[in-house]
Amino acid sequence: MSTHAARYAEFRRRQAESSGTIEEFQGLYGFDFDPFQVRACKVLESGHGVLVAAPTGSGKTIVGEFAVHLALRDGAKCFYTTPIKALSNQKYTDLVRRYGQERVGLLTGDNSVNGEAPIVVMTTEVLRNMLYAGSHTLGGLGYVVMDEVHYLADRFRGAVWEEVIIHLPESVQIAALSATVSNAEEFGEWMQQVRGDTTVIVDEKRPVPLWQHVMAGNRIHDLFVPLEDATAEGGDGAGAGGDGGRKRKRKRDRRENGGPSVEVVFNGEKQRINPRLIRLAQEDDRITQLAHRRRHPQNRARGGPRPRAKFAPPSRVQIIDELDRDGLLPAITFIFSRAGCDDAVRQCLASGLTLTTPEEAEEIREYAERQCSDIPPADLAVLGYHEWLRALEHGVAAHHAGLLPTFKEVVETLFSRGLIRAVFATETLALGINMPARTVVIEKLDKWNGETHAALTPGEYTQLTGRAGRRGIDVEGHAVVIWQPGTDPEAVAGLASTRTYPLNSSFQPSYNMAVNLVGQVGRERSRNMLEASFAQFQADRAVVGLVRQLRKHEEALEGYAKAAECHLGDFMDYARLRRDLSDREAQASKGRASRRREEAVASLERLRPGDIIRVPAGRHTGFAVVLDPGTRGEVPAPLVLTSNRQVKRVNAADFPVPVEPAGRLRIPKNFSARSAQDRRDLASSLRNRLNETGGEGRPPKGGRGDSGGEDPEITRIRREMRAHPCHGCADREDHARWAERYFRLVKETESLRRRVEGRSHVIARTFDRVCGVLQDLHYLDGDTVTEEGRRLARVYSELDLLIAECLRRGLWEELDPQDLATCVSSLVYESRRNDDPFPRVPDGAPAEVLEEMERLWGELHEVEYGHKVGFLRRPDLGFVWITHRWARGDRLDRILMEADMPAGDFVRTTKQLIDMLGQIAGAAPEDSKVRGNARKAIELVRRGVVAYSSVG
Repeated sequence: MSTHAARYAEFRRRQAESSGTIEEFQGLYGFDFDPFQVRACKVLESGHGVLVAAPTGSGKTIVGEFAVHLALRDGAKCFYTTPIKALSNQKYTDLVRRYGQERVGLLTGDNSVNGEAPIVVMTTEVLRNMLYAGSHTLGGLGYVVMDEVHYLADRFRGAVWEEVIIHLPESVQIAALSATVSNAEEFGEWMQQVRGDTTVIVDEKRPVPLWQHVMAGNRIHDLFVPLEDATAEGGDGAGAGGDGGRKRKRKRDRRENGGPSVEVVFNGEKQRINPRLIRLAQEDDRITQLAHRRRHPQNRARGGPRPRAKFAPPSRVQIIDELDRDGLLPAITFIFSRAGCDDAVRQCLASGLTLTTPEEAEEIREYAERQCSDIPPADLAVLGYHEWLRALEHGVAAHHAGLLPTFKEVVETLFSRGLIRAVFATETLALGINMPARTVVIEKLDKWNGETHAALTPGEYTQLTGRAGRRGIDVEGHAVVIWQPGTDPEAVAGLASTRTYPLNSSFQPSYNMAVNLVGQVGRERSRNMLEASFAQFQADRAVVGLVRQLRKHEEALEGYAKAAECHLGDFMDYARLRRDLSDREAQASKGRASRRREEAVASLERLRPGDIIRVPAGRHTGFAVVLDPGTRGEVPAPLVLTSNRQVKRVNAADFPVPVEPAGRLRIPKNFSARSAQDRRDLASSLRNRLNETGGEGRPPKGGRGDSGGEDPEITRIRREMRAHPCHGCADREDHARWAERYFRLVKETESLRRRVEGRSHVIARTFDRVCGVLQDLHYLDGDTVTEEGRRLARVYSELDLLIAECLRRGLWEELDPQDLATCVSSLVYESRRNDDPFPRVPDGAPAEVLEEMERLWGELHEVEYGHKVGFLRRPDLGFVWITHRWARGDRLDRILMEADMPAGDFVRTTKQLIDMLGQIAGAAPEDSKVRGNARKAIELVRRGVVAYSSVG
């Protein structure tokens, strides 16, 4: 077909798929839509729902904005929901620019602008709360856009997306926009079940091609090389950037391409991993092994220089310099640490790196000063404004949750305008914020996940690198991984070539959800509605495969039983006796261990402050003095000071044998575990006391085990075995092997059967347990929601039940506004790993109430335990003293300096506190003093830096 004919055919196809409304809408953008965008818009125009799964930066939001266009055309309302407030603010700004301020509203919990407008941007939680409250704002709603709908996999907040999808009226059309997931069809099938006609549109093609690289030393190497170059003479794939960069790269490819070959499929084509990188990894391994041998005690005497890795990771300044030389800026470098991001900016400034012209620096200064003009000069100094502005003028910035929201907004805008060329960011930037770059750099392929350093998943890697390549600006995008010691090119290739990841539900019922549902439709219908969740849909699908596996097991059991038959008698009966004997002996051994554990726990319960003990196992082995017996919980966990001045909490796992005090030591009355001097003095006293006694403790109670005779049941089973006819069979052990396989498979089969039963109606069973807790506490009475239950229905928090109980028991009734804010802050804050383990608490009423709240949490925890659920976390005191000082009017600089807390964390947590105080004011009884005091508390904390920060 001629080029002209092909163009005409494409035009006719587009004309058939498009419509007058779509063409009118497309005219607002000034560029042609991609086929998947046109198809999705056509689906919405025809009155159906749509699920669009496409890569980051592919333009999925065009589909959401078409739903807005249709709503305005039809005189209906459209809600545009996003997972985070920053993205809601960004979308609101975009839509106001297009449709005008009077037609667009914003609702994000702490921001409420024009909420009755025909187009309202909001966080998904706000829409969920409106659905449960039966808000009049829902009247006339025709469309809901669910941006970043793959958030329903989030283990903390994911349930909200499923709640909205299930509870929206049938008349509402949903435009769900997702990252590319491998099971989009499965998710779409579920949406069809609960929403009716829903079309799934998957597009895996990136609008801007992405090149993958590894930077070793100060050189950038291609990760993949085409198969057709495999026989060429050489090439290390060094060099990247633009068409010119590609020509240079190809020249080098032909220089060094010989070597080990590992083939992969990338972007639908067979390619191979750059042999140069494989050789580098092999050389690194060899050097590491050599270094290990040199460190071995037998080899230390040989001396000589220690081997060094071939390539040390380049400095952050070197990375930016190299990217600049190759024309690969602007770039986002992902560093999975806030401190690391700030350090990177300081390193760039210290090196004199400048990425802007004087004219650009002036433009940057004017914009930043204008955006920050409302912030008082005294606060600017505290917030590090001048250092931040100096970095911006050099074209460099950090972006993370610890930044003041206003600062983050400025960085986002300047980067989008191309004035900032290098941003160092944590992974939160990858979550929906519109900040595309030409290049994305990933400093390390592992990150701290709250518990351990875990490798990046393909989904995380895809999300991060999705920022690379600006549509309409860049011919191609680039992803650069920094070579670290131990880097495996095949692992990097695996991350880069896996373009999708599965979307798995994290849905589970909550207390607030239960009272809202029961209040609306009753308990049985609520149960049935939850059975329609995506979580249950996925569980039911998994059951099909498990049942098939179960049938195979049952067939195999028949064969094993046949192979174990014996001509002398019933060998399976004899084999059961053998297993009973083995089980009984193991049980006896466990019983002895259990008794020892019980004795150890009992000995811990007898400890008192000042007891000197020896910790026999665990990470804190050695002598210590007891500071606090820690007997408030179910199992004692004493707080001790070790002889090397460390304050640690030990538990029963550290004591395989009972503990006996080796002596006593007086602990000064004014001793503070937070004081380094106090710890030093007490540890010195401990060591002196141990020196006086020769460092000997009393021997533990108990011998090496029970010395009583053998268990009579074991004796009986042995006698019965010897009397069994099969005991004398010459092939006894051969039969026994088949019988053992039989019993092992029986155990696996029973486990499989339990899994099948466990996955059937799993959500409904959890709902029943949640309702059991609420019934016990009188929030529910059968199908009736009590007055206390209606109060709980207005509280949206992971600690919803604890808040409702505090209101019911009047714990906050006598607190003034300042103390109320102080105590409520323990319900919104969660300490980070490096926070102070001994947070300060104000004396008087707040300390007493916080202690009561902790005791109440313990009571609720017991009720939950009885119903086999566990949703409530312990109140966290880490933000209590900060709130106390802020609410009484203390200066920002003093608070942040003492707390060692980034301004962004302070603002964000205080805004969460304001939101929570608002909910408490709305849920408190009308005659309660808490209602008025909560509103006064909001005014106390909504001041200064909190009041003028626009983004939550």
